Amino acid sequence: MRYFVAAAESQSFTKAAEQFYISQTAITQQVHLLEEMLGCSLFDRGTRPVSLTPAGKIFLIEARAILDRMSQAADRVHDASTGLTGSLRVGYLRGYERSDLSVLMRRFHRQNSNVLISFYRCSTDALAAGLMHQEYDVIFTWDSTNLKTQEDIEYICAEKARLMVALYAGHPLSRRRQLNRSELRGENILYMSPDSANDSYGDAFFMQLYKDAGYKPNILFRSSDAESILMMVAAEEGISVLPEYFTDKLYNADNLVFVPLVGEGEQEEIIAVWNKGNGNPVLRQFVSVLRAALPLR
Repeated sequence: MRYFVAAAESQSFTKAAEQFYISQTAITQQVHLLEEMLGCSLFDRGTRPVSLTPAGKIFLIEARAILDRMSQAADRVHDASTGLTGSLRVGYLRGYERSDLSVLMRRFHRQNSNVLISFYRCSTDALAAGLMHQEYDVIFTWDSTNLKTQEDIEYICAEKARLMVALYAGHPLSRRRQLNRSELRGENILYMSPDSANDSYGDAFFMQLYKDAGYKPNILFRSSDAESILMMVAAEEGISVLPEYFTDKLYNADNLVFVPLVGEGEQEEIIAVWNKGNGNPVLRQFVSVLRAALPLR
């Protein structure tokens, strides 16, 4: 069957033979045997290149499906033999790898060592799109796309991270124990955007915080890449506001100082989100572990 599919796709017995490192004669003999078993011709050998008969076209569709199922069956047998019986696809927003997410995932993996957990690091808008297209089982994100309003999703709050002002060491505010947003008036802001799109729901949220502080920010640079923003802060080009989970584990950062931002709304809520209709049993198991772990975090 594999020989037939190769010959059909390449329209050549010679090219099919080359794929399997066997002779053209061997390919031809196997296809003949297949045709005898089916009781019909699969190839029109009178054309150049060879083409499929109507029966051959139908059989190509079925053969591909059969071979695909065989491959899936082989993978499942292999997984079962090695103890791997499930998978979980986890998406998370950029920078959240510095949080305690790894602690939670390690705990779950130790309890479910037969599950393959794969991770995907994206911007918040890409995470939301991936979740809606069933590319991820669960995502950890800041709700910059207003996911909470979607009827077919479920979510729980994973954490509420306070916001920190990133300053270079020589900045006049760098020795303060805390700051409020009104004190950032007139500063060049290196804006950490929650997603890659302009004028998102998330941007509107942060811009409202500046508006509530009584001014419009002087945004010198905008990016969803926190590392690039911190490089610019360290170069003394401006200051930025970042969530604490990103800055908390930056030890001995060169020419960088982080000061807590205080005031109403000065936090970033991280939610764990999944589709209600996702039937993956590993997801349901993970959600149970997540709900039990959250009070401890």
